[in-house]
Amino acid sequence: MAFIKPMTLVTGVLLTSATAFAQQIKVADVTKTISFLASDEMRGRQVYSPEIDKAADFIAAEFKKAGLLPFGGSSYLQSFVMVSATQQTINAQADGKEIDSKTVVVLTSKPELSLSAANMQVATIQAGDNLFSKAFEYAGSGKSLLVKVDESFSDRFSRLVFLKRNFFKTDADIVFVLGNIDTKNLLIKATHTIKENKLANVVGVLPGKKLKDDYVIFSGHYDHIGTGKPENGDSIYNGANDDASGITAIIELAKHFKAQKNNERTLIFAAFTAEEVGGFGSQYFSKQLSPEKVIAMFNIEMIGTDSKWGKNSAYITGYEKTNMGDILQKNLKGSAFTFHPDPYPDQQLFYRSDNATLARLGVPAHTISTSKMDSEPNYHKASDEVKTLDLVNMTEIIKSIGISAQTIISGKDTPSRVDTKELR
Repeated sequence: MAFIKPMTLVTGVLLTSATAFAQQIKVADVTKTISFLASDEMRGRQVYSPEIDKAADFIAAEFKKAGLLPFGGSSYLQSFVMVSATQQTINAQADGKEIDSKTVVVLTSKPELSLSAANMQVATIQAGDNLFSKAFEYAGSGKSLLVKVDESFSDRFSRLVFLKRNFFKTDADIVFVLGNIDTKNLLIKATHTIKENKLANVVGVLPGKKLKDDYVIFSGHYDHIGTGKPENGDSIYNGANDDASGITAIIELAKHFKAQKNNERTLIFAAFTAEEVGGFGSQYFSKQLSPEKVIAMFNIEMIGTDSKWGKNSAYITGYEKTNMGDILQKNLKGSAFTFHPDPYPDQQLFYRSDNATLARLGVPAHTISTSKMDSEPNYHKASDEVKTLDLVNMTEIIKSIGISAQTIISGKDTPSRVDTKELR
């Protein structure tokens, strides 16, 4: 298909706003920001590395330079603790008889644990359920639970130990038990080596005016997968598209909206950590907000390559779940830019990015992307470098996101909420 020249956007849509965006969001600035975040110096921005801390400091400095305020404190860093637990010993008994330890998985932040199932709330993972989705749900519940897992999962049950690698520090204990075991008199004793790891989101705020208690979020994740198996001699997985492109977008949008000085609603700009290892940054962030106050979430991920429709286009995950996409497209009427529904529904992208946690709470939270998930040659590879991206088109996408968000920011439009009963 013939590609439309990206600059046609500026002449065709909401001329005043588009001209302002053209003046303030420039290819040179986009290039400078993404080139630093995706440089070899950042070594793939892996969680728990010195380089991801350096990336966080860079983003915080950009937020400060843009004139944003810290969120909920004096620092732009929203710090939290994750735990990893290495099991040393375990003993499980039912009615005084020892049961196979391979049928029990314990998730705890305590080095020494001794508990009776009689004092625990019981939950289940039934045949036909999504084992890992339900296990994640229970692990993040903050409740002490005894989870009875149907025997149909016997071939996958042992894989639940991966939950021990990263989880939020908590006083709650969760015990997964496989099969039809009488758990009324179940006693568990376990010891673990506990390691605490610090992580941080980077969050800045542009306070609103008349509607300051309404929040509109612009977000992306700044972590990637670090270094790995060399590809053509290159072992650094730079993550230029995934997701230095999204972080670059929110930095540029923060600068623009601060300069505009006309946001009636409060704007929150969030760079999440730990998306690649379980979405823990966005999960923690979501717990710091009242979801009913969040009017919309623009999560931006992988916008550096042309979409399947070519330039001047992007898709919105979960498009059909709210009318937010219709609002955005209405605000781009007459332009060369088009938002489309997610063309890869089989990949469940709506549930796989940082929008998912708030969406499950009813927030109109969507991810905007251009990534061709069926044919993205550099996805999670060392070749995901800045030189593979179309930064001119990416700049136009950032402008289009900003223009399309204007009526939501002003309070003129309020997207419909997600019907959580329809979510899987």
